Amino acid sequence: MYKKSLLSIAFLIMLSILAACGGDEADENENAETNTGEQTNEQANEPAEELEMPEADLEGLPDVIAEVNEAEITREQFETIYTIQFQQAAMQMQMTGQELNQDELKQQVAENMIDQQLLIQAADEQGMESSEDEVNTVINELLAQNGLESKEDLITALEEQGTTEEDFMQQVEEQVKVDNLIANESGELEPSDEEVQALYDQMVEQQEQLNQSEEEQDIPSLEEVRADLEDQIVLQKQSEVALDMISQLREDADITNHLG
Repeated sequence: MYKKSLLSIAFLIMLSILAACGGDEADENENAETNTGEQTNEQANEPAEELEMPEADLEGLPDVIAEVNEAEITREQFETIYTIQFQQAAMQMQMTGQELNQDELKQQVAENMIDQQLLIQAADEQGMESSEDEVNTVINELLAQNGLESKEDLITALEEQGTTEEDFMQQVEEQVKVDNLIANESGELEPSDEEVQALYDQMVEQQEQLNQSEEEQDIPSLEEVRADLEDQIVLQKQSEVALDMISQLREDADITNHLG
C-alpha cells in the first residue's frame, strides 16, 4: 500500500514553488501588520541596503539539454526547473555573501533531471502503476503542507508559476510510480529501537543547543515523536536505495548531457 511520497528531485522543486508563494504571502502579512503599528524611527536610522537579485542566465542553452536512453529533456523543461533552483540558490548566496556559479548549478540541475528520468523509465519498465487513491494521497499531502483547502487552490497556485494542471497530474502520477518502485526495491523497513533512540538523542541535542541561543522550547518525549522518527528513518533508507538504483541505472543507460 502506498503510504508516503518520497518526493524526489522534480517533485521537491514543485513543492518549493508553493513554499515560495506561501512565503511571499506571509511576508506581505507581516509587513501589513508592521505598517499598521506605531510610527517607527526610520528617519533616525540609515535605510537598509536592498540586495539586488541576480538573473538566471538562460542564454545559449541547446534545444535538447540531455538524452536519457530514448527520452529527451528539453530546454523548456530545464528552464522551468533551473529558474526555480537558481532563485533559491541566489537567495542563499546573498545571505552568506558567496558568489553563485551558474555553470555549476546548471550541471547539477541537469544531472538531477537525468536521475529522475532514469527512475521514471525503470518504474515504467517494471510495470509500476499509480492508483487514484495513491495520487489523491499525494495531493492531500501537498494541500496540508502548503495550507491550501482544495485541489483547485493548488492548481491555481501552480498555474501562477507556469505549471499546467496536465503537467502537474503527470508529475504526480510519475512520482507515485517511482515511489512504488523504490518501496518495492527497499522491501519491508522496520526501524529498530536503537535507530529510533539514536535519532531522538540527536534531536534532543539539537534542540538543547537552540534553547541556549533562542527562546527555550519544551522537548517532546520519545513516545510523542516516535512515529515521526520512524518515518524519517524509513525515508532515509529509501533515499539510500534510490541512490544505489540510480548508480546502477547509469551504468547501463545511454546518457548524453549536452551541457557538459
